[in-house]
Amino acid sequence: MYNEQEKSIMKVIVEKYPVQLDSIRKITNEMYQLTGDQHEYFARITNYRSFEEQLEEIKLLSYLSAHGVGVPSVVPSKGGKMVEKAEFPTEQYIVLFRKANGIHLPRSRWDCDVFLELGREIGKLHRFTSAYECHNKVDYLIDWHESEEYSFLKYIPEEETTIREISRKILSEIHQIPKNRDNYGLLHGDIWLENVLVTDSSDITIIDFQDCEKHFYIYDLVVPIYSALEFSYAGNGNIKEYGQSIAKSMFKGYLEENRLPVEMIEKLPLFFKLKELFEYNLMHMYWNMESLAEEQVRILNHYRIRLESNYPVISLDPRDLMNLDGVK
Repeated sequence: MYNEQEKSIMKVIVEKYPVQLDSIRKITNEMYQLTGDQHEYFARITNYRSFEEQLEEIKLLSYLSAHGVGVPSVVPSKGGKMVEKAEFPTEQYIVLFRKANGIHLPRSRWDCDVFLELGREIGKLHRFTSAYECHNKVDYLIDWHESEEYSFLKYIPEEETTIREISRKILSEIHQIPKNRDNYGLLHGDIWLENVLVTDSSDITIIDFQDCEKHFYIYDLVVPIYSALEFSYAGNGNIKEYGQSIAKSMFKGYLEENRLPVEMIEKLPLFFKLKELFEYNLMHMYWNMESLAEEQVRILNHYRIRLESNYPVISLDPRDLMNLDGVK
């Protein structure tokens, strides 16, 4: 019924954790869904990040969970460890999560009411990550620009002179923003909508903190709006108006839980452009440019046109957000 790798994973988890398992299902190369004891779990098994990085991530996650933030809860091992080591056959690191409540919403349900709740949860998340940093040393969770995925000039071809120049300009402008506790700190970093679970009562759980990093807080607001416009917009209306309405709703919810400096809201278009360049760079990092499928060529050209023409991802005037309560 199960292959040798799946059998090995079940055996190791039963040995190391206080659970009995009945089934296993591979979700991705790193994530497995497990059932047992009338409970469901998700096991993350990876060396994508070092042991130290993962341990620091899970300590943060546990702190957030203890303070009521909508994040997954971690199951400690029999030895009380939050991250375990095992050979599969190379050394991998195991984190076991309890299944969170909620579902991945269908596209048609990503409306202003859900974005209002998501904004509140992100605001709460940032309020408590800031508090965490005040009392805990963070050594291994890196600043965003240290990630290889932001090495735009390394991967975007030299002949794409216009986009490379835009990359230099965007990175330079962001690096010049003064960092302080009000605008910069630990965040999720990848809140695209597949990393959000929603219950029938609109409770939000934000999952997959594997890419958590130090960044400007506003980036965690840009990513879900970008995700909605790129991947989750269901039609049945005007996408320009949809983007404006969900952005206003999410910022309204966020500002109910956490304040945001007015000068950061003014830089919203800058961070949307950073996200767009980030996505474009990923294509160059991970796609085989010598054998692109027709759909990949179409997507690349779509991004090239948008970037070279300086076309905005969202038609939103930051001034429309200035009068919301919580802007300082």
